[in-house]
Amino acid sequence: MAETVKGGVKDDLSEPQISKIFVGATVFLTGGTGFLGKLLIDKLLRCCPDIKKIYLLTRAKKNKSILKRLQEQFDDAVFDTLRKEVPDFIEKIGVIEGDMVELNLGISEEDRTKLINEVNFIFHGAATVRFDESLKTAVKINVRGAREILNLARACKKLRAHVHISTAYSNCTRKDIDEVFYESLIPGEKLIDIAEYMDEKLLNAITPGLLGDYPNTYVYTKAAAEDIVRTYSKGLPVALFRPSIVVSTSKEPVPGWTDNVNGPTSLIVGVAVRLLRVLNYNPKTVSDMVPGDFVVNSCLAVSWKTAKTYLGNHKEAPMDLLPVVYNCVSSVEKPITYELFIKYTGAYDLEVPSTKPIYPYLFILTPSAFFYRLLNLVLHWIPAYIVDAFLVMIGRKPMLVKAYTKIAKFFALTNYFGLREWKFSNDNTQNLFKELSDVDKRTFNFDVSSLDWKEYFKIYVKGLRQYILTDSLKTKYLKI
Repeated sequence: MAETVKGGVKDDLSEPQISKIFVGATVFLTGGTGFLGKLLIDKLLRCCPDIKKIYLLTRAKKNKSILKRLQEQFDDAVFDTLRKEVPDFIEKIGVIEGDMVELNLGISEEDRTKLINEVNFIFHGAATVRFDESLKTAVKINVRGAREILNLARACKKLRAHVHISTAYSNCTRKDIDEVFYESLIPGEKLIDIAEYMDEKLLNAITPGLLGDYPNTYVYTKAAAEDIVRTYSKGLPVALFRPSIVVSTSKEPVPGWTDNVNGPTSLIVGVAVRLLRVLNYNPKTVSDMVPGDFVVNSCLAVSWKTAKTYLGNHKEAPMDLLPVVYNCVSSVEKPITYELFIKYTGAYDLEVPSTKPIYPYLFILTPSAFFYRLLNLVLHWIPAYIVDAFLVMIGRKPMLVKAYTKIAKFFALTNYFGLREWKFSNDNTQNLFKELSDVDKRTFNFDVSSLDWKEYFKIYVKGLRQYILTDSLKTKYLKI
């Protein structure tokens, strides 16, 4: 029976360790209605069967109760496997009404007391991910929200681990991004004061100056949130987790599942319906993306490692130790360029095309702004005006000019990442995987080197057809 010794504690490499640490545990999760949040809920309930409770921070919406929203969430296809394997899983779900934009998270005193007395693990994943979000809103949710969560964590009597989910691009103004904290352009606490007390119109006017070299308010505020983590985590069992671009699942709980069209997914959906034909991206640039199930598995492993190494009392823990940083990226072990990404996804798309095409297949990536503008005019705007004019003449509503206006706005926000490349390090993440027991390496696999991109993108495209485009899959799919 293989054993390793870490800090005097023996780990049996033939036995599961991650699920064991969640036996009888209570988890508090923010961002539970988001893509990663859903995958975290599913993984915890399926693979940590003895978990006691998962509390979800949930915002009330007009004309829709929290329970109604919760019911709709668990109707998602991502929970199909969970419903079969753990039919009574809903009994382990608890709702905490609140809002990340509010002080103290908008949580009632009764619920706060409940969390303080019961919670062992916190996963903070809630954030506004809109690149064009107003700075005031982005700061309230991404920066002040991180502070409010950490204040709650410090009050929790049984806390074993708190994982702050950031992004690998929080320090995108740097070329090399290691698993360390970097100085924020502005201290997180100061940025909170600016957002709270400055008039919004004035704040919007000075936002470009505040952002400096940062391309948008999302990465800018995620960097400031990391400063908050560094400041408020002293003595607490906190880890900083930085995934890169999170894309559809690879294998579980549903292969190819996604519920959004962010990042590379928007590109492929645009190509699939033949609407997107040219993009100002560099085809030779490495696109750092990681399947959603790999990200969730590594996140749970981070929580296990953090709890395992924590002294157990924040009053006695060293105050000068910074949280460990984990970069969850693919470019170190399994880099893939946009050129290969388009080649693999395009091959599968052409084999079994979408049932909703606008034009014949044609897609060009160019790093040249001049050629992009020229091709954009020829392939997008001129045909759009011609088609819309024809639609008006036959009494139909024009649609393509409006569609291309939205597309142009969206990809103008993303081409910063499509034209640049970063050198990440992920030694902490690689070493974490090596430390797992043999059974956990299978159950919670996040070994990016094991990915077969060509095989994965077949699953990826099929998932987009099924879950985003809602195409019929009755047509015969690919032969491998």
